[in-house]
Amino acid sequence: MTINVFISYAHKDRALRDELATHLSNLRTLGVINDWYDGDIVPGTEWESQILQHLTNDEIILLLVSADFMSSKYINSTELKQAIKRHEAGKARVIPILLRATDYEGAPFEKLQMLPTGAKPVQGSHWNYRDEAWQDVIKGLRVAIKDLQGPTAANP
Repeated sequence: MTINVFISYAHKDRALRDELATHLSNLRTLGVINDWYDGDIVPGTEWESQILQHLTNDEIILLLVSADFMSSKYINSTELKQAIKRHEAGKARVIPILLRATDYEGAPFEKLQMLPTGAKPVQGSHWNYRDEAWQDVIKGLRVAIKDLQGPTAANP
């Protein structure tokens, strides 16, 4: 079973989102996930309806957290509200990924287990190499995917 993954991010974090996409490539190639972000919107189509369609239907919603993410009006008014609503209803798994150190105290996702492990930001001095942070994120995603697929699922 392929898991659909929506990626919510601030456009100023596009380079880090692109790095994540590269690290997701094995899961994509194996058919474990089908990831989507607003850069996949087809020209000439209504962008907001496509975002809402994925927010409404995808099984995993990744929140790429940074100061820019936290300050985005659209993310806070639309994407984050819809994501948390679906998470609380048990219809999606929301996974925050801390890209850069920022204050997220009191945010709707604060209570959720964050990646990388220990909420150490992907970008910064907590990792010898940023690839190590991304590898930690992918390991965490594999655990979440296996949990969503249930006890009979093969190892993603």
